[in-house]
Amino acid sequence: MRRWITFDLDGTLMQNPFAGAIFPEVEELVSMETGSACGMKEKLMAEHERLMADGRIVDAYDWDAIVAGLLGELGVKRAVDIVEMVVRHSIAPKIFLLDDTILPALERLKREGYSLAAVTNGYYKYQYPVMEALGLAARLDEIVTPDRSGYAKPDARMADALPSGDKIVLHVGDRLDHDVAFARSLGVPSALIHRRLPEELIPLSPKERANSTALLPVLHSLAEKESGAPVQDIAPFVPTYAIRDLSELAECLADSEGS
Repeated sequence: MRRWITFDLDGTLMQNPFAGAIFPEVEELVSMETGSACGMKEKLMAEHERLMADGRIVDAYDWDAIVAGLLGELGVKRAVDIVEMVVRHSIAPKIFLLDDTILPALERLKREGYSLAAVTNGYYKYQYPVMEALGLAARLDEIVTPDRSGYAKPDARMADALPSGDKIVLHVGDRLDHDVAFARSLGVPSALIHRRLPEELIPLSPKERANSTALLPVLHSLAEKESGAPVQDIAPFVPTYAIRDLSELAECLADSEGS
């Protein structure tokens, strides 16, 4: 039985090129075709949020389909290849690892015998070029995506893509609604990565941080940002651990696997 640690990608390990390069390029192309600024970026995000609100999370990350649909509504006949854009823009500084602990931590976990998987709501065709360019693909054993599994976080069925009989010992991510909720649905520990924890939490262990009332304002802020509305009950989104970077995973694993 292999022991798996699963990771979110965007906001957890890496920055993709969509917001900084791809969406602006799509907007420029559409503006050239229509002869006027049409707020394409805002339209793309509005459609993404609409699909999310409708519970169509898998569809919400199919940027080729979303772009094609909006182009049709605008009467733009020009085809846009999002995958080609991702490949072209997968260069620094348009993409980057979110901190310097990531690759060393992944390599250390591999040496310690863990199997590592990305479990991301981004489609494989968009994520893999970025992962390859950043050196992540070579350090992960599996990449689980909605277009390959048919499901999206927080649906526990995403984990069915991993070998039957193996065990997920920890899920690491930056979102409450996707990552903490995904881990909870699986009944496994979660590590919320938040690189701007309040100073009073820094001296505490990852588990102590998660149990501290000082984390509650952070959780409320994240939950409201993710949902777009006030969140009264934060209890379903409290992680098992709160970390600043992957160097703190060793402490989380010592606690979870030692208990």
